[in-house]
Amino acid sequence: MEVFEGIKTKRNFLAVIGLGYVGLPLAAAFSDKVKTIGFDINKEKINVYKQGIDPTNEIGNEKLKNTKIEFTADAERLKEARVLIVTVPTPINGDKTPDLAPVVNASTIIGQNLSMGSIVIFESTVYPGVTEEICVPILEKESTLKCGKDFKIGYSPERINPGDKVHRLENIKKIVSGMDEETVENIAAIYQLIIHAGVYKAPSIKVAEAAKLAENAQRDINIAFMNELSMVFDRIGIRTKDVIDAMNTKWNALGFYPGLVGGHCIGVDPYYFIYQAEMLGYHSQIISAGRKINDNMGTYVTDNFIKKMIQNDKDIKQSNIYIMGITFKEDCPDMRNSKAVDICKSLASYGIQFKVVDPVVDKLDFKTELGMELVEIKDIRDADCLVFLVAHKQFKDLQPKQLKKMLKPQMQHTKHIIIDIKNIFDQEIIEESGYIYWSF
Repeated sequence: MEVFEGIKTKRNFLAVIGLGYVGLPLAAAFSDKVKTIGFDINKEKINVYKQGIDPTNEIGNEKLKNTKIEFTADAERLKEARVLIVTVPTPINGDKTPDLAPVVNASTIIGQNLSMGSIVIFESTVYPGVTEEICVPILEKESTLKCGKDFKIGYSPERINPGDKVHRLENIKKIVSGMDEETVENIAAIYQLIIHAGVYKAPSIKVAEAAKLAENAQRDINIAFMNELSMVFDRIGIRTKDVIDAMNTKWNALGFYPGLVGGHCIGVDPYYFIYQAEMLGYHSQIISAGRKINDNMGTYVTDNFIKKMIQNDKDIKQSNIYIMGITFKEDCPDMRNSKAVDICKSLASYGIQFKVVDPVVDKLDFKTELGMELVEIKDIRDADCLVFLVAHKQFKDLQPKQLKKMLKPQMQHTKHIIIDIKNIFDQEIIEESGYIYWSF
């Protein structure tokens, strides 16, 4: 337990490599207990953090200003660390295959600055075998050190849920694994400094890697099932929410709902499983089918929106349309892999004009991605259609009288439309107000 003791007594540094939605709160939590280096290759991001600005909203500006994290973009600072935790993203390529470039680059940088006797822990989501078969050779080559003799490795999948104010880093049980028993004990003790919910010691690194993929693939499949049900129920002419409310009266109902599946976890991680399965000669059937359904839900929503506009005699190219929510989930500024973005791009491809309202999205990311300016909620006027794609708290707080002020005065021959895929509003109340309502 020498490494743990060195960290606990603050003789040595712990370093977090990659300071996004996962790495920043992890580094902040550790900095309350131990000497912590926060490293990222993005110098602009480091400068923003040093100014006490948290664009992720995961820890907030006030806590960031008072944090003890030693922020740096200087890789040589990593030589001071005895524990190095990798939290870089692991996205997918355009062909849906894993993009391991970030984790490979992180391994290269760490290897070039790796000190004897250190432990390298990977948190980035990967398919089983990446840590030992891809990352270790890079660490050994760049450091000229031998894994198992001169340094150790472990894996602990990140479980942070961005935007969730209930399930936080400290109260989510942490899976830990290591190359040998001593490493597992060190890693477990290190995380127990900050994880109140405790740790689960996986029997191997591959098991820990697979657990994260299984977690997200399971959720992806269940949402895909509900999405498929919703498409059929819509054809029948019944609301999926009504069916789910009835179904959930049974004790063993799972409580899943249809929706747009985006972000950097559930919409991405299953492809890592699918890729590895293909490499092993097995074609994934259930997981692949679930991904296909969920990837196409943006198109499904777009088609239904256009259909509702035409059915109600709306000149869609002359209508005043507001897209309500652009991030991949509620109350989170992250719009990576957001299906709401896909819907906006699809509408634009048809030449349909629209405005976007999102009170929490990172404004710079939004403008870079869509080349538009955001509209404030208070500035919504004379709308023909409101399309609620994300259940932000500010949207949930809207009352019917506020919606009425946003919409054009009703004309006798036409009704305005509210698309509400998150079931934020009560259908009966909306329809009693004289509007067309559609949801999953």
